[in-house]
Amino acid sequence: MASPDQLTRSVRELLATGGKGALPEVLDAILAHFECVTGTVHLLDDSGMLQLLAQRGIPDSIIDKVSTIPVGKGMAGLAAERRKPVQVCNLQTDESGDVRPGAKDTKMAGSVAAPMFDTAGELVGTLGVAKPVAYDFSDEEMQLLESLGRTIAAGL
Repeated sequence: MASPDQLTRSVRELLATGGKGALPEVLDAILAHFECVTGTVHLLDDSGMLQLLAQRGIPDSIIDKVSTIPVGKGMAGLAAERRKPVQVCNLQTDESGDVRPGAKDTKMAGSVAAPMFDTAGELVGTLGVAKPVAYDFSDEEMQLLESLGRTIAAGL
């Protein structure tokens, strides 16, 4: 597994050469590092909605449900609203109210969504990853995900 520094360099290089078009490969690298199979990058649009820019592993049956997310709704929306990562150990059994009903359709369990900020500290979107087993992401993992979000934001 790549070190966090190697992963960050790899993400920066992919974005430098491919811009937004490299986001699927960026997600692949991030998912491999976190041993996850599902990932999303949402960008905040001018109307204040999160628009799906890239994804890996989202079932076709729910793409429409995750394509546009209001700030404050679901994990990505809550991460954007709270300006901090939101995680769920098991999407399938969660009763916190943080998870939208369609999230269970992903068949994922351990999941985290982190806000992405630009260099001025403005929210630009969210980065999310999930795995098919129950899992609590550590503080270090969530910090790395936030850092990768800043790297992505800077590269777009």
